[in-house]
Amino acid sequence: MKRILFAASECVPFIKTGGLADVVGSLPKCFDKRYFDCRVILPKYKAIGEKYSGQMQYITNFYMDLNWRQQYVGIFKMEYEGITFYFIDNEEHFSGDQIYDGMPWDLEKYAYFSKAVLSVLPTLDFRPDVIHCHDWQTGLLPVYLHERFQDNPFYQGIKSVMTIHNLKFQGVWDVDSMKSITGLSDYYFTPDKLEYQKDGNYLKGGLVYADAITTVSKTYAEEIKTPFYGEGLDGLMRARANDLRGIVNGIDYDDYNPETDPCIVQHYNPKNFRKEKIKNKTALQQELGLEVDPKRMMIGVVSRLTDQKGFDLIAYMMDELCQDAVQLVILGTGDPKYENMFRHFAWKYDKKVSANIYYSNELSHKIYAASDAFLMPSLFEPCGLSQLMSLRYGTVPIVRETGGLRDTVEPYNEYEGTGTGFSFANYNAHEMLGTIRYAERIYYDKKREWNKIVDRAMAADFSWQQSALQYQELYDWLVG
Repeated sequence: MKRILFAASECVPFIKTGGLADVVGSLPKCFDKRYFDCRVILPKYKAIGEKYSGQMQYITNFYMDLNWRQQYVGIFKMEYEGITFYFIDNEEHFSGDQIYDGMPWDLEKYAYFSKAVLSVLPTLDFRPDVIHCHDWQTGLLPVYLHERFQDNPFYQGIKSVMTIHNLKFQGVWDVDSMKSITGLSDYYFTPDKLEYQKDGNYLKGGLVYADAITTVSKTYAEEIKTPFYGEGLDGLMRARANDLRGIVNGIDYDDYNPETDPCIVQHYNPKNFRKEKIKNKTALQQELGLEVDPKRMMIGVVSRLTDQKGFDLIAYMMDELCQDAVQLVILGTGDPKYENMFRHFAWKYDKKVSANIYYSNELSHKIYAASDAFLMPSLFEPCGLSQLMSLRYGTVPIVRETGGLRDTVEPYNEYEGTGTGFSFANYNAHEMLGTIRYAERIYYDKKREWNKIVDRAMAADFSWQQSALQYQELYDWLVG
């Protein structure tokens, strides 16, 4: 039996700001329980709320030194959906209303968390073979494991894995503050360790000291070895290429299921989508005040409205796109210039464009079910989950070939009758528009071909089971 401990700053259903929480909440449930005992450790944030914190059992507490002072460490645990979760309690660090406070406060909070995770292990009657760390917030864990716990026989032989969910976020600050916060000596602040362009860098520390590194798609694992995608760490990623692998994320096929989804008006499946899916479209057209026309092609967008997601391309082509026989439904918040751009077009073309500048889980499900196509022209996309959700709902993705989008959407080939979506290679607004118009042409002029694309999309399997098998292989390789 191999024992795996996930350490992360967020996890569904307890606390979530992004896709990281989905991974940490869903993946442990999918491991083969006969061979893997996988548990999760998180901060006990005040923001978790009574529904879950009321169920947590207190285990013990002690004091731990973090550089120049003693700090309280409380440990709680609970079972949820068959998985054991541990929570580290410290009011000074985790009592805010938000889980992230920004720099430099987050540096101290997650230095404390990383050290506490290692310090609590002897009290848990659970000694992991592998500690699986997620993103920069846990970057110091492999460093501390190397630096001050190796002399203790209890810790010898524990392996660490570092998973990069998005290399853009690294936990960077000036070296002097970082030394004072972490208690690490000068030895660790050199260019081959935590030093990064004269600053200190938590994620880099984790990537240097982890026994293995993963990221969330095969293509992104290749891309981050290049200067454009490498965010200043491409040299390190090339140096560690033999320890780096890309494993694509999954989605929870129970949560995202058009046959049972409580958020949508009409349930459907791969057999009856031709007749039933369309009822979700007319219901959404009515709800959002668009022209009600079941034959009109609807393109959905559910996203953070940022440059990373390719909205400068959409902004450049929006007026032209609105001349086509399509409707656009947008859901999300982000950069004010994009929020206002969509509001403007929703005012100008009120029967064709619906701009919903907020976030709603229920409306997102309705858009996945109602739309004919789903647009994701990202500049870079480590994995991306929206395209996986749209495939599940038979909504054809239109994506740029980058990161996880390239790995999960097979471009339509009209000569071979293959593909689950449409894609374009260069980060170019005209190329994007050309691809959207190609999709329109198939939708309007070759409806049988379009329906076959939907068939193949709904048959694709991006459930967590597939990813879990690859992680199991990684743990077997590490622990032997």
